[in-house]
Amino acid sequence: MSTLTTPLWTENNRTRLLSEFARLRGLLGGDARAHEPDAHTSELWDGERPPAIETLAAIFELSRFERDLLLLCAGVEMEGDLGELCGRLNGKPQRNCPTFGLAMSLLTDPDWNALAPWAPLRRFRLIDVGPGFGLAAAPLRIDERILHYLAGTNRMDARLESVLHYKDARNPLAEEHEALVENMATEFHGRPAAMSLHFHGDDPEAQETIAARIARRFGRHLFVLRMEDAPAVGAELEQFLALWSRESLLLPAYLLLEWQGETPSASARTLAERMPNPLLIASRDPQKLHRLTWRYEVSKTEPPTQRTLWTLALASAGEEEHSLRILHATNGSASHSPLDEMLDRMAEQFRLSAETIATIAETAVVASDDAESLASRLWQSCRAVSRPQLDLLAERIEPRAGWNDLVLPEAQMAVLRMLVSQARNRMTVYERWGFARRGRRGLGLSALFAGASGTGKTLAAEVLANELELDLYRIDLSAVVSKYIGETEKNLKKVFDAAEQGGAVLLFDEAEALFGKRSEVRDSHDRYANIEVGYLLQRMESFQGVAILTTNAKASLDKAFQRRLRFTVDFPYPGVAEREAIWRRSIPAETPATGLEPARLAQLNMPGGNIRNIALNAAFLAARQGKPLNMAHLREAANLEAAKVERPVAGIETRGWE
Repeated sequence: MSTLTTPLWTENNRTRLLSEFARLRGLLGGDARAHEPDAHTSELWDGERPPAIETLAAIFELSRFERDLLLLCAGVEMEGDLGELCGRLNGKPQRNCPTFGLAMSLLTDPDWNALAPWAPLRRFRLIDVGPGFGLAAAPLRIDERILHYLAGTNRMDARLESVLHYKDARNPLAEEHEALVENMATEFHGRPAAMSLHFHGDDPEAQETIAARIARRFGRHLFVLRMEDAPAVGAELEQFLALWSRESLLLPAYLLLEWQGETPSASARTLAERMPNPLLIASRDPQKLHRLTWRYEVSKTEPPTQRTLWTLALASAGEEEHSLRILHATNGSASHSPLDEMLDRMAEQFRLSAETIATIAETAVVASDDAESLASRLWQSCRAVSRPQLDLLAERIEPRAGWNDLVLPEAQMAVLRMLVSQARNRMTVYERWGFARRGRRGLGLSALFAGASGTGKTLAAEVLANELELDLYRIDLSAVVSKYIGETEKNLKKVFDAAEQGGAVLLFDEAEALFGKRSEVRDSHDRYANIEVGYLLQRMESFQGVAILTTNAKASLDKAFQRRLRFTVDFPYPGVAEREAIWRRSIPAETPATGLEPARLAQLNMPGGNIRNIALNAAFLAARQGKPLNMAHLREAANLEAAKVERPVAGIETRGWE
């Protein structure tokens, strides 16, 4: 980032530097008149900011001697004859650097404390002292960043540019977050150095924007340091602290330490403890520091506010004539258009920041030709940005199955359709009809699918995800459940935190492994196991998304957990009629087949999952022989499946499969 300058200021600044160098040249040459203060040294230019050397001297409170020593080091870099004069006076023409001893003997108001480690020149690394010569004889060089500043370029030190990220304060905020900015600006008005602010919650974008707005209120820019870029404890940390202390004054700027995700590292914590105020920290969870901090929760807003943000974002994106035509067309004469319904669904399903909503709205409006395409683009964009990062703990399933793929009694189908209906009408019931007024705990959509293996529980979850146009994530219990105390809870926290944005349906297979009955406490492992179950009950109750749990052993589940579930669907073992329907759905119409008899096939007493395996394996047998699929292929595949599940096939079950 560079400070904006005008051609007039640039020329005047150059003239001032040349004048200062001429004065110093006179001092080095013994011209007595040069010892008199320059009449222009402290003069401010009308209509322009002061020259760079005056601003720098004011920022770091440099004395006259420190100022002239810094100018002398700059002059040596910019004008070769000043370096030659220094070398000649030092008795070492080949060393054209000024020394502290030379400065003490020639410059006005010399001060031995000027190069003390705590004095500005070294504390803020304006000047580097060469090693191995002793303080008086050591060569002095101006830091490159400071040299460029004096020349008129105020750009961040290159050693920090790679790890710090600029945050624009103009990004949108929700109204409640705007109010928080106003409150903090009022609270710390006139005393920004007292600010030690810690923002916690699940909206890192809003946390950054709030920090940027606060910085702008106090005439500062904001830069963000993410935890993974924090310097290591030791020399790297010391250099960062020194360089940032300088940059914060030169730019000027505030720094936001961002700790999202994992627990902050030792280096990140050390940096937070040692950073001078103003201190700004952003994290998902509240963090304990030894220093005093003011904590503010900044999380993604609730559905009604999300709905308002979408309306405002679309109105802003619709300023162009093309966009306005689409948006006006969505309203029509109906009081609740298809786009309105889509906005209701998005506001309840997804939890997004104001910045993300604005970006999605602008992109979708520009790229859409009509209301239908706009609604579709909005939903798919929300789904994409909300996709959780669960690769190590869950398997992502692309939902393709539809209602016609399910074979269940009507009562169970009715419950599944009710679940979909509730997901689509949450805005009306929860917000407009007031059911969320007393709190949102327990308003998430959770269901237990209970039944024997292969009865369609996972398939039903896929149908629901497909109908709701969401991704389906099957939680990998082998990666989640840990024998180490506290690890299972930590892994499940990652799952729920990642899924909170709402872009997925969570599927916990074999839920009894996670949500089993709490045991009698006999040792510390039992106690921690019960703590994990209690934590899971709490997260399931507060989870705002869609979570489905499957079990083969419903009786083993904790009763307190079952009470917290919105739906329970029992998947019965399929009867003959259901098995016949499953067989008909398991073999695609385009499969070449001959002599298939679904009624005979239905005599095989196996659930739908096994039936689908048999149909698939039989198709491969037919393909290998180059023949149409027939009953003999299905009989061979049935025997293979029966051997796999260690269940012998009775002769009556495959009688007539020729």
